[in-house]
Order: sequence, then C-alpha cells, then structure tokens
Amino acid sequence: MNTLWEQTAERTAFPRLNTDIKTDVLIIGGGMAGILCAYLLHQAGADYTLAEAQTICSGVTRNTTAKITSQHGLIYDKLIRRFGTERAGQYLHANEAALQKYRELCQRVPCDFEIQDAYVYSLHSREKLEQEMAALQKLDFPAAFTEQLPLPFPVVGAVKFKKQAQFNPLKFILGITPGLHIYEHTMVRELAGLTAVTDGGRITAKKIIVATHFPFLNKHGGYFLKLYQHRSYVIAFENAPSWESMYVDEAQNGLSFRHFKKLLLIGGGGHRTGKHGSGWQELRDFATQCYPGAVETYRWATQDCMSLDGVPYIGPYSAKTEDLYVATGFNKWGMSSSMAAAMILCDLMQGTKPSFAEVFSPSRSIWRPQLAVNAFESAVSLLTPTARRCPHLGCALKWNKVEHTWDCPCHGSRFTKDGRLIDNPATGGLKK
Repeated sequence: MNTLWEQTAERTAFPRLNTDIKTDVLIIGGGMAGILCAYLLHQAGADYTLAEAQTICSGVTRNTTAKITSQHGLIYDKLIRRFGTERAGQYLHANEAALQKYRELCQRVPCDFEIQDAYVYSLHSREKLEQEMAALQKLDFPAAFTEQLPLPFPVVGAVKFKKQAQFNPLKFILGITPGLHIYEHTMVRELAGLTAVTDGGRITAKKIIVATHFPFLNKHGGYFLKLYQHRSYVIAFENAPSWESMYVDEAQNGLSFRHFKKLLLIGGGGHRTGKHGSGWQELRDFATQCYPGAVETYRWATQDCMSLDGVPYIGPYSAKTEDLYVATGFNKWGMSSSMAAAMILCDLMQGTKPSFAEVFSPSRSIWRPQLAVNAFESAVSLLTPTARRCPHLGCALKWNKVEHTWDCPCHGSRFTKDGRLIDNPATGGLKK
C-alpha cells in the first residue's frame, strides 16, 4: 500500500554502517524529526551521525497528510487552562518558528509547497470555538472566526489561521538530505551508555537523540505510560472538489481535508491502535454520499504517538539521564512538531536553550486523566490470555481486520500476519 507521496517522489539511498565509528551527536531514527535534526546540525557545522533501521522516511513520515501549521485543533484554550498563558505562548512561538523555517527552506527545495489558510471547524460546539478565539486573543495571535465553509455539511463555525502551509514531505526530504551523514539499514539493537550497538558496528557518541517515533528505551522516562498510539486513515479522490485551504474537525475522530493538485485528501476513521475502528470505509461512505462521482486513487493509514496533555515530549530523555534526548508525542501534528523538535534539540546539542523549550519538557507532570486510561488499557491487555503477545512489554495483540495486522493496544506496536515488525516501540518481530 504505497502512499501518494511515495508515488510522486524519488527514493534516496544511503550506506549501511559496517565499522565502528565515533561522533559528537548520534541521532537514532530517520523520520522527519531525525532528518531535520541532522540537517540543522549539518548547517551549524556540528559533528553528527544519523542511524535508521530501515530506509529514511519509510515509517510514519511517508503516511502524513503533510499539513504544516501552528493550529493544532483547539489547543490554545486547553494549554492556557493547563499551563498558563506563558507556556501556551511558548507552544505557539515554537510552532510559528517551525512554520517560518519551512517557508525559508521550501523556497530552495521543490516540494509542492503551498501557502494555505487552515481551519478548525466544529459540528456542534460554538462555545469551544469562542473559547479558542478568546485564548488566541490573550496570546495576541490574529486568528479569525467564520461560519461559512465550502464543506458539504453544516458547521457551527470555524477558527481560521491565515498563511499556514502544505507540501510533499518526501520531495522535501529528497531536497535536504544530499550530503547528510546518514546510515540506513542500521538498527540500534541496544545502548551501552552512550555507545549504540548495531549489527554493522558500534557508534560511540557524546550525546544521543532518540527520534524513533515511540521511544524504545523503557527503563527511563516512563514513555510506556506517557504515550499511546492512534491510527487514522486517508483516501485521495479524483473527481472531487479541490478546495483551497485545509480543514479539520475539532473532534479527535472527525474528518480532515486538504488538496494536492487535482486530488482531494480526506482523512478520518481514527481509533486507538489495537481497538476497532471504521477505517477507510467511513471515508468511502462519506465520499459516496457527498461526491458520488469521486474516484479513489490512493489510500493509506498513519499512526500518531499521543501524549498525556496534547504537547510533545522534546528535550532530555528523563531527569536522570545525561546527554540522552528525545523527540516524541507529536500527536497528529508531526510536520510542525518535527521542525520545532529539531530547532530545540539542535540548540541543546550546542549548549543553548531556546526560550520556548520549557513547555515541551519530557519531565513535566504526568498527572493527567489520560494516564489512568493508558494504565487501564495496559493492565487489561497484560491480563488477557492469548497466544500472540507483543515482544515490547508482553501485551496481548489484537487482530486488525481492516489492515490484516496484529496490533498492540498498549503501546501501538504492529506486526504483519506472519509476525514481521511494522511499527515500534517493539524492536523485533513475533517469535514463531
């Protein structure tokens, strides 16, 4: 199942590690976040190495809808209530800086980059939209409220962010990776202090960044409790309206829309990984009802790491680890969050700390309602008798009838029917 982006971008190729090496900074993981870390460190003249277990952007990055925006649902009212105006402002500042950095880079990289307005709409709650507008006013951000959208269903309103963006992520990667110090097919099997052990050799570093989507080290940071994974689905349709702008429902399981040339991309059907969901059928039913002449041309699914409070974890891996860093929990906003993470981590690698880094601290309080949900799901799964267990922490796997995979409801690892690993945090396939 190839995505639209894979069909419209060339592939890159980097060597496999076959000797022991030393580096100042080791980046583990070659998705968008890891590659942007490598790119910014390269531009700064730093000594770094990136190790990718398979090929770069072969995981979650290739499955994105590729919206670049500082509008992450109705998040700013929530952030002010949870953290205060200062921290909410840091989050906005970080994502606006990320958006601006993409604007600058994409001027030099052919990647179908387009400036587009972004809208978060609600089907039922005007009050939520008004609260978000009030929050953005406190943050002195020029959002706008509208009641009129070109969507084929009524809404009570929408919050508009002007001049956001969308692009082709794999074309972007193709444009920024030449010359970067990347090793593909180089899985880090374990960390011995600041030495990474791979099948081809050892990489000894002074600092390590873990950018593996879901962190693979369980003994630090508690990420197995702080994160869960959420699947959602996308179909690209021909012969459907190709609107300007980007749209997303404020409800987690609502629909999202963007265009790519003459295609309309509709996303939705989401559910916690390992749980049942409507998948692509919900999107097909919607298109049949609203756009009966639409033709399905591409379909794919993606998986997002969801944090406890809606904010990514970017910075020191834990309060007890030195020279070990992480970037994870991007929720459903991986493009802007990847750039924000790279900007923060690049500075930290060079001994400085951006003013907006504090809100993303991985060591912030974990006492959020989602923690109890994650703990409950893990307990139920661990106590469920089944022959198929996840090698990550032993949870019972569930059969995904839509995608024909074994999925872990605890932490989101996924496996093919015959046990091959698809998605981490597991680091290997199922034992036969």
